[in-house]
This record gives sequence, structure tokens and C-alpha cells, in this order.
Amino acid sequence: MKKTVLIAAALATMLLGSSVEGWAAKLVARIDVSSQTMTVRYGQAVYRWRVSTARKGYITPRGTYRPQRTARMWYSRKYDMSPMPHSVFYRGGYAIHGTGAVKSLGRPASHGCVRLHPANAAAFYSMVRQAGFRNTRIVVTN
Repeated sequence: MKKTVLIAAALATMLLGSSVEGWAAKLVARIDVSSQTMTVRYGQAVYRWRVSTARKGYITPRGTYRPQRTARMWYSRKYDMSPMPHSVFYRGGYAIHGTGAVKSLGRPASHGCVRLHPANAAAFYSMVRQAGFRNTRIVVTN
């Protein structure tokens, strides 16, 4: 019986990793709506980018999410086929994506999505695709 338990424990350790790091997300994006910033931690690298979240009359949902799907280029059917390059969808139609309205970054301007500079959106999209959906967390707070 002892031998079986030890073998099971060793196997679980090999499969799940021997540290807490095995359970933690490799890629974490924290969107702070109050400061209109997104901080991305990927391994040892840390990035901080200006964003635009929901303007008055709209909401950017708060909470912790995993990516649901990605699209290199998406066009919003809801908002006049507006382009959404390098989209990472995290809750239904809400996504983190690039924008052409870079002058608005740093203040609320969207219909609820998290808008990024196109270069930053491309970088984040690439990180998500590399890390995988299961290893990515998106945290949206006030």
C-alpha cells in the first residue's frame, strides 16, 4: 500500500511539476481600469502599456479570465465592422486588441474592449499564442 502511494505521488509530481510554479499562469495580464494601464508579466519580462477601456455608458467587465479565442484580424459586426487587429477574446465579445485610435490610449474610449497600441497588441497576441490559453490569466480590476 505504501509503495503504491509513493509511486502515485511521484507520478503526480512529474506530471504536474514539483513546485507551485507548475500551477501558476505563465502569462498574466492585469488591466487597471482606473489608471488605464495593462501590466503584462511573462516569465521574467514585465511590460506596462497604456490602454483604453470602456467610455461612459459602456462597461469593461471586471474579473479574472482565460482567453477563449484569438483572431489575427477580427471585424466587429456589432460596431460597423470596426477592425480589431490581434484580438484576444476573454469574455464573449470582449477582447484585448489593437486600435488605430492611439491618441485615445490612456483614457476611456472603447465600447468595453481593452484597446492597445497595434504593436503592443501584436506582442500580447503572440505571447498568448506561445504560452497557451490554459497558461494565461487576464485580470481586470478598478
